[in-house]
Amino acid sequence: MSEAEETGGAEIIPIGTRGRPGRGTGRPPSAAARSLAPKPAQRRTGAKAAEQPAEDPIERADEQPAEPAVQAVPDQAPTDAPATTRERSSLAGIPVSDWQAAITSAAQEVFGVDWEPQLARFLAFLRHRVTGDYVVDDYGFDSELTQSFLHAALRPIAEKWFRVEVRGIENIPAAGGALVVSNHSGTVPVDGLMTMVSIHDHTGRFLRPLGADLVFRMPFVSALARKAGATLACTEDAERMLRGGELVGVWPEGFKGIGKPYSDRYKLQRFGRGGFVSAAIRTGVPIIPLSVVGAEEIYPLIGNIPSLARALGVPYLPITPFFPLLGPLGLVPLPSKWIIEFGEPIRTDEYDAGAADDPMLVFDVTDQVRETIQQTLYSLLMQRPSVFG
Repeated sequence: MSEAEETGGAEIIPIGTRGRPGRGTGRPPSAAARSLAPKPAQRRTGAKAAEQPAEDPIERADEQPAEPAVQAVPDQAPTDAPATTRERSSLAGIPVSDWQAAITSAAQEVFGVDWEPQLARFLAFLRHRVTGDYVVDDYGFDSELTQSFLHAALRPIAEKWFRVEVRGIENIPAAGGALVVSNHSGTVPVDGLMTMVSIHDHTGRFLRPLGADLVFRMPFVSALARKAGATLACTEDAERMLRGGELVGVWPEGFKGIGKPYSDRYKLQRFGRGGFVSAAIRTGVPIIPLSVVGAEEIYPLIGNIPSLARALGVPYLPITPFFPLLGPLGLVPLPSKWIIEFGEPIRTDEYDAGAADDPMLVFDVTDQVRETIQQTLYSLLMQRPSVFG
């Protein structure tokens, strides 16, 4: 059998020879090639359809080769185009009222129902900061920044994380100078910040803390402490603010209180030489003992690295069960339950002017304040159901 008979009469043409680009050889296709072509759909029915032979698509393509190929592309383009147009217009066609409703719902979810006044206050705060239309006192205290930024950031921590319970707030005078004396604990002085925001939320007054030298040597902390109302713990500044009718806060234990080991928790350290008592007696303001329970457990101090602490210029370098083992995660305070109780004021206006220079009197008043705070701490520990309860 010849090669032509094996292929059904079709002539085999090597690729690239005897052909013209796009047109083949110019000869009609063989019967074998026509049998491979798909049959067109029959549109006629009955006898006429049987009499009319099926049109050969290959022959029709040979007669008019270019036109069907060119027309096939535009026939498909309009089919896909409306879907794309419809898809784009579905987002652009959302009414403005729907956008406003979505934004309002999201703002209420995040900021609460009264989100509009809060947003207005925040925008007014930004405008004042940009234009410089705000006031600071002689110590650098910025009441607007403290109330709108610092207290706003600390309030959720006090309410949701530590669940601070405030007692005896009626012992804080509504006006005039007073000296709040508190125990100090917690490895990091978070108790001072919680006391500041608690007093302001319950009385509307700002607590002016007396800070240690280290606070005002730190680059960022020093500027923020000044703006929050803190000043250096010296007798002159303390007396000046008390005479000016400010509510001043002092933590006489200092670094000995916040840096003590966890085994000594809620055991008050020495209250210094009683300089705060002398300032209160000279100005005739009441001394308000403050007892804080809960701060000892936020960073349980189980160790210290004194050599590295001296190299860094800090009083101690704490080691807790989670720091530095867990890195930055170990800096998150534990959510202990806090109780803050303000004791009854100890009056100093009954002493004469020279009583502040009497060391025995100053020692007696200092010891009275210390014992009041210590006994209150023991009482609060008995009342607290659990550390985290």
